[in-house]
Amino acid sequence: MLALYFAYAILAQTQTSAVPLTEAHSFTPEIEGPACDREGNIYAVSFTRKATIGRVTPAGKGEVFLEMPEGSLGNGIRFDRNGTMFVADYTGHSILRIAAATHKLDVFAHEASMNQPNDLALASDGTLWASDPNWAKSTGQVWRISKEGKVTLAATNMGTSNGIEVSPDGKTLYVNESVQRKVWAFRIGKKGTLSGKRLLIEFPDYGMDGMRSDIKGNLYITRHGKGTVAVVSPEGVVLQEIDVLGKHPTNLCFCGPDGRTVYVTEAEQGRLVQFRADLPGLEWKRWQK
Repeated sequence: MLALYFAYAILAQTQTSAVPLTEAHSFTPEIEGPACDREGNIYAVSFTRKATIGRVTPAGKGEVFLEMPEGSLGNGIRFDRNGTMFVADYTGHSILRIAAATHKLDVFAHEASMNQPNDLALASDGTLWASDPNWAKSTGQVWRISKEGKVTLAATNMGTSNGIEVSPDGKTLYVNESVQRKVWAFRIGKKGTLSGKRLLIEFPDYGMDGMRSDIKGNLYITRHGKGTVAVVSPEGVVLQEIDVLGKHPTNLCFCGPDGRTVYVTEAEQGRLVQFRADLPGLEWKRWQK
């Protein structure tokens, strides 16, 4: 416990300077996820080998938490308030569910017409949103998954849809397009329909991958190829960029005792890195309620 306290104390001093959490190449280049449980452990896919989910303590000690089913490969991960883990199964056209108490895995939602379900967003009412890019065609779509596992196509005719997040007030869904370098905002209707698509920001160079929101609605967006996390305001203004010690950050999450520690999955070095944010993460805040 004392070692954990000092680990957080050292990280707090670094503020927005990223530092490694795990050793280089402790994960494969398919490293993705990540998400934290209530105890502060970080979960990310492809620990030591591709078809796994790894669990890493805040002190950086990692282990294989789960072997993926044959033919499955995890990508984005989210936890609900009950501690249930949801994993986008990139190759299985499914959303997997892992029970908090038993770690039993089952298929929560399956849709054969999914391309490659990539990242997940979880609304406060339990609705899941899944980005679904077609990398070969540079196109994409978005799916809505109800609390009962019903799958509905929510947005079509997109570019390579990737990072996805719901705003703090639950009224806006943000979706970025990796190849097109655009972030779009949709209005979420009372019945979960999407409308009013508008461009939030378009970057002049480099791609994007996963993204998360802080409690004020600022988006933290991984800039694939640039090696940074861009902090973008709800008005579409870049507030800051943080170097994450590798060219290919794939996703991120907020955690730590105050919700301000950001963990980033970085594929070039195959490891988790961490930095401190100015505000707690939205998902972390929901855990506190």
